[in-house]
Formats: sequence, structure tokens, C-alpha cells
Amino acid sequence: MTDKIVKLSLDERTIVRRSPEIEHERSVALFDLLEENHFAPHGLSYAGPYDVQLSLTENRLIFSIRDEAEKLQGEIILPLSPFRRIVRDYFLICESYYEAIKTAVPAQIEAIDMGRRALHDEGSQLLRELLEAKITIDFPTSRRLFTLLCVLHIRG
Repeated sequence: MTDKIVKLSLDERTIVRRSPEIEHERSVALFDLLEENHFAPHGLSYAGPYDVQLSLTENRLIFSIRDEAEKLQGEIILPLSPFRRIVRDYFLICESYYEAIKTAVPAQIEAIDMGRRALHDEGSQLLRELLEAKITIDFPTSRRLFTLLCVLHIRG
């Protein structure tokens, strides 16, 4: 299949030290994304598979799309402002979730986790909608990309 990301990296220049929980989320999202994804940019002469680098620059999310020889084929740029509330709320509920795991009863952990997943799904759907005219992705791919977008937001 050519409509697929085969290599994905995050611009590490914008990332500071991450907690073990965040590093785990990043690792899982990257592994799962590379195992199975649908990624079909519109308007490129190159048909994939793709090597993608995600970065944040001046309040924008940038998808730098390369071919297998690492030649730049195009960039997709999205504003981050539509994600501001969702990412902020997602970080808050993740903090609550990680704290709850240490001391809360299972029913409380499950309730917080349901809220966490709902916010994650909301952010994933927003990402998919904003990319719709530029890149066709499926929902599992958008979920994993949203996780990575959140990782890029962490400033320390």
C-alpha cells in the first residue's frame, strides 16, 4: 500500500524532557501508527509511501512529507489555535488520570479515563476535519497523530 506513513519523526528541537507516562504514550502512538495507518496527501506528484516529520512552528503544526529517499515532497500546515482548548483540557484530565491511578478506586479511574478518551476523540476528529482538504486519513491514524500533536505541545 502506498497511502501510508512508513517513517515518522517529531521535531525534537521543540520538545523538552518528558515524563515516563508521556514518553510511553509517544512510543505507543508511534509504534501503532507505523504498524497501521492510512495517509494520503492531496496534490502531491509522489504517491507514497511517506516519511513524515511533525513540528510546531509559530503556532502552526507542520507535516513535512518526504519520499523514501528523504526528498521533501510537500508541507501541510495547520493552525494550532483550533486545538488550544482541547489540548489544555486533555493535559488537565491526563494529570488527573495519572494521579488517580496511584490512589483512586477502579470506578473513579474508569470515569476519568472515559473523559480522557472522549477529549482525545474530540481532538482526533478536529484534526481529521482540518486535514480533510489536504490529507485523507482514517480515524485510528488521526487518533495517533493527535497524541503526537499533544506531545509536541509539551514545553516543560
